[in-house]
Amino acid sequence: MSHNITEEMVFAALRGVIDPDQGKDLVTLRMIRDLKIDGGRVSFKIVFTGTACSHKKEAETNAINAVASIPGVSEVSVETEVEAPKAKAMPAKAPIPGVKQTIAVASGKGGVGKSTVAVNLALALAKSGAKVGLLDTDIYGPSLPLMMGIHEPIQATPEEKLIPLNKFGIQLISVGFMLDEETPLIWRGPLVMQLIKQFLIGVEWKDLDYLVIDLPPGTGDVQLTLVQTIPLTGAVVVTTPQDVALIDARRAIKMFSEVKVPVLGIIENMSYFVCPHCNEKSEIFSHGGGQKTSDRYHVPLLGKIPLDMAIREGGDAGIPIVEADPSSAHAQAFMSISEAVVSILIANRVSIPDLG
Repeated sequence: MSHNITEEMVFAALRGVIDPDQGKDLVTLRMIRDLKIDGGRVSFKIVFTGTACSHKKEAETNAINAVASIPGVSEVSVETEVEAPKAKAMPAKAPIPGVKQTIAVASGKGGVGKSTVAVNLALALAKSGAKVGLLDTDIYGPSLPLMMGIHEPIQATPEEKLIPLNKFGIQLISVGFMLDEETPLIWRGPLVMQLIKQFLIGVEWKDLDYLVIDLPPGTGDVQLTLVQTIPLTGAVVVTTPQDVALIDARRAIKMFSEVKVPVLGIIENMSYFVCPHCNEKSEIFSHGGGQKTSDRYHVPLLGKIPLDMAIREGGDAGIPIVEADPSSAHAQAFMSISEAVVSILIANRVSIPDLG
Protein backbone atom coordinates (compact mmCIF):
# COMPACT_ATOMS: atom_id res chain seq x y z
CA MET A 1 0.00 0.00 0.00
CA SER A 2 1.48 3.37 -1.03
CA HIS A 3 1.58 6.35 1.31
CA ASN A 4 1.85 9.98 0.28
CA ILE A 5 3.83 11.63 3.07
CA THR A 6 3.05 15.33 3.49
CA GLU A 7 4.62 18.15 5.48
CA GLU A 8 1.46 18.33 7.58
CA MET A 9 1.95 14.70 8.62
CA VAL A 10 5.56 15.31 9.63
CA PHE A 11 4.75 18.46 11.58
CA ALA A 12 1.85 16.65 13.28
CA ALA A 13 4.26 13.95 14.44
CA LEU A 14 6.84 16.47 15.64
CA ARG A 15 4.22 18.34 17.67
CA GLY A 16 4.34 15.35 19.98
CA VAL A 17 8.04 15.91 20.68
CA ILE A 18 8.55 18.17 23.69
CA ASP A 19 11.77 20.08 24.25
CA PRO A 20 12.62 19.34 27.92
CA ASP A 21 14.34 22.69 28.41
CA GLN A 22 11.42 24.87 27.35
CA GLY A 23 8.44 22.59 27.95
CA LYS A 24 6.93 23.10 24.50
CA ASP A 25 6.93 21.07 21.30
CA LEU A 26 9.54 21.56 18.58
CA VAL A 27 7.08 22.94 16.05
CA THR A 28 5.63 25.57 18.36
CA LEU A 29 9.16 26.65 19.27
CA ARG A 30 10.01 26.99 15.53
CA MET A 31 12.94 24.65 15.94
CA ILE A 32 12.20 22.62 12.77
CA ARG A 33 13.83 24.00 9.63
CA ASP A 34 14.55 22.87 6.04
CA LEU A 35 12.00 20.04 5.96
CA LYS A 36 12.31 17.91 2.80
CA ILE A 37 10.36 14.85 1.69
CA ASP A 38 11.55 12.52 -1.09
CA GLY A 39 9.31 9.48 -1.35
CA GLY A 40 9.81 7.64 1.95
CA ARG A 41 12.88 9.68 2.91
CA VAL A 42 12.38 12.62 5.27
CA SER A 43 15.08 15.10 6.28
CA PHE A 44 14.98 18.23 8.43
CA LYS A 45 17.07 20.34 10.72
CA ILE A 46 16.50 20.97 14.45
CA VAL A 47 17.81 24.36 15.54
CA PHE A 48 18.54 24.72 19.24
CA THR A 49 19.26 28.01 20.98
CA GLY A 50 21.80 28.56 23.71
CA THR A 51 18.95 28.44 26.21
CA ALA A 52 17.55 25.15 24.88
CA CYS A 53 20.23 22.59 24.16
CA SER A 54 21.06 20.75 27.38
CA HIS A 55 18.79 17.85 26.25
CA LYS A 56 19.72 18.12 22.59
CA LYS A 57 20.40 14.40 22.02
CA GLU A 58 17.17 13.38 23.73
CA ALA A 59 15.10 15.76 21.61
CA GLU A 60 16.86 14.61 18.44
CA THR A 61 16.19 10.92 19.17
CA ASN A 62 12.54 11.55 20.01
CA ALA A 63 12.09 13.54 16.79
CA ILE A 64 13.57 10.76 14.66
CA ASN A 65 11.36 8.14 16.33
CA ALA A 66 8.24 10.29 15.92
CA VAL A 67 8.78 10.82 12.19
CA ALA A 68 9.85 7.19 11.62
CA SER A 69 6.50 6.05 13.04
CA ILE A 70 4.63 7.74 10.16
CA PRO A 71 3.35 5.04 7.77
CA GLY A 72 5.47 4.99 4.62
CA VAL A 73 8.59 6.61 6.08
CA SER A 74 11.63 4.48 5.28
CA GLU A 75 14.45 6.84 6.31
CA VAL A 76 14.81 9.84 8.62
CA SER A 77 17.80 12.15 8.34
CA VAL A 78 18.26 14.90 10.94
CA GLU A 79 20.83 17.66 11.30
CA THR A 80 21.17 19.72 14.45
CA GLU A 81 22.39 23.26 14.87
CA VAL A 82 22.89 25.56 17.83
CA GLU A 83 22.40 29.31 17.43
CA ALA A 84 22.79 32.08 19.95
CA PRO A 85 19.53 33.36 21.41
CA LYS A 86 18.40 36.67 19.99
CA ALA A 87 18.77 39.63 22.30
CA LYS A 88 15.53 41.15 23.47
CA ALA A 89 14.80 44.33 21.61
CA MET A 90 15.13 47.48 23.68
CA PRO A 91 11.88 49.42 23.99
CA ALA A 92 11.70 52.28 21.54
CA LYS A 93 12.85 55.57 23.02
CA ALA A 94 10.03 58.08 22.97
CA PRO A 95 10.59 61.83 22.70
CA ILE A 96 9.79 63.91 25.77
CA PRO A 97 6.27 65.32 25.43
CA GLY A 98 6.37 69.06 24.80
CA VAL A 99 10.09 69.10 23.90
CA LYS A 100 11.53 69.42 20.38
CA GLN A 101 15.30 69.11 21.01
CA THR A 102 17.30 67.76 23.95
CA ILE A 103 20.88 68.87 24.57
CA ALA A 104 22.93 67.20 27.32
CA VAL A 105 25.74 69.17 28.97
CA ALA A 106 28.31 66.73 30.31
CA SER A 107 31.78 66.52 31.77
CA GLY A 108 34.08 63.67 32.63
CA LYS A 109 34.85 65.09 36.06
CA GLY A 110 33.52 67.59 38.56
CA GLY A 111 34.81 71.08 39.15
CA VAL A 112 35.02 72.19 35.52
CA GLY A 113 32.06 74.58 35.65
CA LYS A 114 29.63 72.36 33.79
CA SER A 115 26.54 73.70 35.56
CA THR A 116 27.66 77.28 34.95
CA VAL A 117 27.93 76.47 31.26
CA ALA A 118 24.56 74.65 31.19
CA VAL A 119 22.74 77.56 32.87
CA ASN A 120 24.27 80.25 30.65
CA LEU A 121 23.85 78.16 27.50
CA ALA A 122 20.13 77.78 28.28
CA LEU A 123 19.81 81.53 28.86
CA ALA A 124 21.73 82.28 25.66
CA LEU A 125 19.41 80.04 23.65
CA ALA A 126 16.44 81.82 25.22
CA LYS A 127 17.91 85.23 24.30
CA SER A 128 17.70 84.13 20.66
CA GLY A 129 13.93 83.79 21.01
CA ALA A 130 13.69 80.06 21.68
CA LYS A 131 11.55 78.48 24.39
CA VAL A 132 14.01 76.74 26.70
CA GLY A 133 13.91 74.39 29.67
CA LEU A 134 16.71 73.43 32.03
CA LEU A 135 16.78 70.05 33.75
CA ASP A 136 19.25 69.47 36.60
CA THR A 137 19.98 65.73 36.85
CA ASP A 138 22.80 66.05 39.37
CA ILE A 139 20.79 64.34 42.09
CA TYR A 140 23.43 64.42 44.83
CA GLY A 141 24.75 67.91 44.13
CA PRO A 142 21.99 70.04 42.57
CA SER A 143 23.14 73.60 41.87
CA LEU A 144 20.27 74.95 39.79
CA PRO A 145 18.32 76.57 42.68
CA LEU A 146 21.38 78.59 43.74
CA MET A 147 22.54 79.53 40.25
CA MET A 148 19.08 80.60 39.07
CA GLY A 149 18.16 82.25 42.37
CA ILE A 150 14.96 80.32 42.97
CA HIS A 151 14.00 77.79 45.63
CA GLU A 152 10.29 77.03 45.65
CA PRO A 153 8.48 73.73 46.06
CA ILE A 154 7.46 71.95 42.87
CA GLN A 155 3.75 71.38 42.32
CA ALA A 156 2.13 68.55 40.34
CA THR A 157 -0.82 68.26 37.97
CA PRO A 158 -3.84 66.06 38.81
CA GLU A 159 -2.15 63.46 36.58
CA GLU A 160 0.89 63.64 38.91
CA LYS A 161 3.17 65.32 36.38
CA LEU A 162 5.67 67.79 37.82
CA ILE A 163 5.12 71.45 36.93
CA PRO A 164 8.41 73.26 36.19
CA LEU A 165 9.30 76.47 37.99
CA ASN A 166 10.06 79.52 35.86
CA LYS A 167 12.88 82.06 36.15
CA PHE A 168 14.25 84.44 33.53
CA GLY A 169 11.83 82.82 31.06
CA ILE A 170 13.42 79.38 31.55
CA GLN A 171 11.39 76.36 32.69
CA LEU A 172 13.28 74.62 35.51
CA ILE A 173 13.32 71.21 37.19
CA SER A 174 15.78 70.08 39.87
CA VAL A 175 15.74 67.76 42.84
CA GLY A 176 17.02 70.82 44.71
CA PHE A 177 13.48 72.21 44.56
CA MET A 178 12.26 69.16 46.50
CA LEU A 179 14.76 69.37 49.36
CA ASP A 180 15.88 71.81 52.01
CA GLU A 181 19.13 73.45 50.93
CA GLU A 182 21.14 71.58 53.57
CA THR A 183 19.37 68.23 53.32
CA PRO A 184 21.42 65.55 51.55
CA LEU A 185 19.73 63.02 49.29
CA ILE A 186 20.78 59.62 50.62
CA TRP A 187 19.41 57.25 48.00
CA ARG A 188 20.72 54.13 46.37
CA GLY A 189 20.96 53.70 42.59
CA PRO A 190 17.50 52.22 41.80
CA LEU A 191 15.67 55.10 43.49
CA VAL A 192 17.85 57.63 41.73
CA MET A 193 17.11 56.02 38.38
CA GLN A 194 13.36 56.17 39.08
CA LEU A 195 13.65 59.88 39.85
CA ILE A 196 15.64 60.51 36.67
CA LYS A 197 12.96 58.75 34.61
CA GLN A 198 10.32 60.85 36.37
CA PHE A 199 12.25 63.99 35.39
CA LEU A 200 12.52 62.80 31.78
CA ILE A 201 8.98 61.63 31.08
CA GLY A 202 6.92 62.87 34.03
CA VAL A 203 7.26 66.66 33.69
CA GLU A 204 4.69 69.01 32.17
CA TRP A 205 7.09 70.87 29.88
CA LYS A 206 5.35 73.61 27.88
CA ASP A 207 6.24 73.62 24.16
CA LEU A 208 10.02 73.75 24.52
CA ASP A 209 12.29 74.29 21.54
CA TYR A 210 15.28 73.13 23.59
CA LEU A 211 15.66 71.23 26.85
CA VAL A 212 19.18 71.67 28.22
CA ILE A 213 20.03 68.75 30.53
CA ASP A 214 22.75 69.37 33.11
CA LEU A 215 24.29 65.95 33.78
CA PRO A 216 26.27 64.95 36.86
CA PRO A 217 30.01 64.44 36.35
CA GLY A 218 31.29 61.15 34.96
CA THR A 219 29.82 58.36 32.86
CA GLY A 220 27.58 56.51 35.29
CA ASP A 221 23.99 55.39 35.83
CA VAL A 222 22.33 58.76 35.24
CA GLN A 223 23.97 59.14 31.84
CA LEU A 224 23.03 55.60 30.81
CA THR A 225 19.44 56.02 32.02
CA LEU A 226 19.21 59.22 30.00
CA VAL A 227 20.40 57.73 26.71
CA GLN A 228 18.26 54.62 27.19
CA THR A 229 15.07 56.57 27.97
CA ILE A 230 14.96 59.42 25.46
CA PRO A 231 16.41 60.13 22.02
CA LEU A 232 19.03 62.79 22.78
CA THR A 233 19.58 65.34 20.03
CA GLY A 234 23.21 65.75 21.05
CA ALA A 235 25.70 66.39 23.83
CA VAL A 236 28.08 69.19 24.70
CA VAL A 237 31.18 68.24 26.69
CA VAL A 238 32.70 70.78 29.09
CA THR A 239 36.36 70.64 30.09
CA THR A 240 39.17 72.82 31.36
CA PRO A 241 42.58 72.96 29.67
CA GLN A 242 44.54 70.86 32.16
CA ASP A 243 45.41 67.27 31.34
CA VAL A 244 43.43 65.57 34.14
CA ALA A 245 40.20 67.25 33.00
CA LEU A 246 40.90 66.47 29.35
CA ILE A 247 41.41 62.77 30.05
CA ASP A 248 37.97 62.59 31.66
CA ALA A 249 36.40 64.71 28.92
CA ARG A 250 37.68 62.22 26.36
CA ARG A 251 35.99 59.42 28.30
CA ALA A 252 32.72 61.33 28.12
CA ILE A 253 33.13 61.80 24.37
CA LYS A 254 33.78 58.10 23.87
CA MET A 255 30.78 57.17 26.03
CA PHE A 256 28.43 59.24 23.89
CA SER A 257 30.00 57.78 20.76
CA GLU A 258 29.37 54.23 21.99
CA VAL A 259 25.69 54.93 22.74
CA LYS A 260 25.23 56.69 19.37
CA VAL A 261 24.62 60.19 20.72
CA PRO A 262 26.13 62.96 18.56
CA VAL A 263 28.74 65.08 20.35
CA LEU A 264 27.95 68.60 19.18
CA GLY A 265 31.23 69.98 20.45
CA ILE A 266 33.58 70.84 23.30
CA ILE A 267 33.54 73.93 25.50
CA GLU A 268 36.80 74.85 27.19
CA ASN A 269 35.86 76.56 30.46
CA MET A 270 38.30 78.50 32.67
CA SER A 271 40.37 78.77 29.53
CA TYR A 272 42.33 81.81 30.64
CA PHE A 273 42.33 84.67 33.14
CA VAL A 274 42.59 88.34 32.31
CA CYS A 275 43.96 90.47 35.13
CA PRO A 276 41.47 93.29 35.86
CA HIS A 277 44.32 95.66 36.72
CA CYS A 278 46.85 95.17 33.93
CA ASN A 279 44.78 93.24 31.35
CA GLU A 280 47.50 90.62 31.13
CA LYS A 281 46.18 87.25 29.95
CA SER A 282 47.28 84.21 31.99
CA GLU A 283 46.54 80.60 31.02
CA ILE A 284 46.37 79.30 34.56
CA PHE A 285 45.14 75.81 33.69
CA SER A 286 47.50 75.13 30.77
CA HIS A 287 46.87 75.86 27.10
CA GLY A 288 45.38 74.27 24.00
CA GLY A 289 43.91 71.15 25.59
CA GLY A 290 40.41 71.74 24.27
CA GLN A 291 41.68 72.22 20.73
CA LYS A 292 43.79 69.06 20.94
CA THR A 293 40.79 67.04 22.09
CA SER A 294 38.67 68.62 19.36
CA ASP A 295 41.22 67.63 16.72
CA ARG A 296 41.68 64.13 18.10
CA TYR A 297 37.99 63.22 18.11
CA HIS A 298 36.91 65.37 15.16
CA VAL A 299 34.35 67.36 17.15
CA PRO A 300 34.12 71.16 17.07
CA LEU A 301 35.61 73.39 19.74
CA LEU A 302 32.52 75.50 20.37
CA GLY A 303 34.24 78.19 22.38
CA LYS A 304 36.49 79.20 25.26
CA ILE A 305 35.12 80.72 28.46
CA PRO A 306 37.50 82.76 30.65
CA LEU A 307 38.01 82.31 34.36
CA ASP A 308 36.37 85.45 35.62
CA MET A 309 34.96 86.75 38.87
CA ALA A 310 31.82 88.13 37.21
CA ILE A 311 30.82 84.68 35.98
CA ARG A 312 31.33 83.19 39.44
CA GLU A 313 29.54 86.05 41.21
CA GLY A 314 26.58 85.78 38.84
CA GLY A 315 26.14 82.10 39.64
CA ASP A 316 26.46 82.65 43.38
CA ALA A 317 24.00 85.54 43.33
CA GLY A 318 21.40 83.66 41.31
CA ILE A 319 21.71 85.96 38.30
CA PRO A 320 23.92 84.24 35.69
CA ILE A 321 26.19 86.44 33.58
CA VAL A 322 24.07 86.12 30.41
CA GLU A 323 21.14 87.58 32.36
CA ALA A 324 23.10 89.95 34.61
CA ASP A 325 25.23 91.58 31.92
CA PRO A 326 24.19 90.33 28.46
CA SER A 327 26.39 92.83 26.62
CA SER A 328 29.58 91.81 28.44
CA ALA A 329 32.32 89.91 26.65
CA HIS A 330 31.72 86.89 28.90
CA ALA A 331 28.00 86.78 28.11
CA GLN A 332 28.77 87.21 24.43
CA ALA A 333 31.05 84.16 24.62
CA PHE A 334 28.06 82.09 25.72
CA MET A 335 25.91 83.66 23.03
CA SER A 336 28.49 82.66 20.39
CA ILE A 337 28.53 79.10 21.76
CA SER A 338 24.73 78.88 21.58
CA GLU A 339 24.84 80.09 17.96
CA ALA A 340 27.50 77.47 17.16
CA VAL A 341 25.35 74.72 18.70
CA VAL A 342 22.32 75.73 16.62
CA SER A 343 24.47 75.91 13.47
CA ILE A 344 25.73 72.37 14.09
CA LEU A 345 22.19 71.11 14.59
CA ILE A 346 21.22 72.69 11.28
CA ALA A 347 24.25 71.15 9.58
CA ASN A 348 23.24 67.75 11.00
CA ARG A 349 19.78 68.28 9.50
CA VAL A 350 18.11 68.40 12.90
CA SER A 351 14.78 70.22 12.77
CA ILE A 352 15.32 73.68 14.23
CA PRO A 353 12.36 75.73 15.48
CA ASP A 354 11.43 78.78 13.47
CA LEU A 355 12.08 81.71 15.77
CA GLY A 356 10.80 84.31 13.34
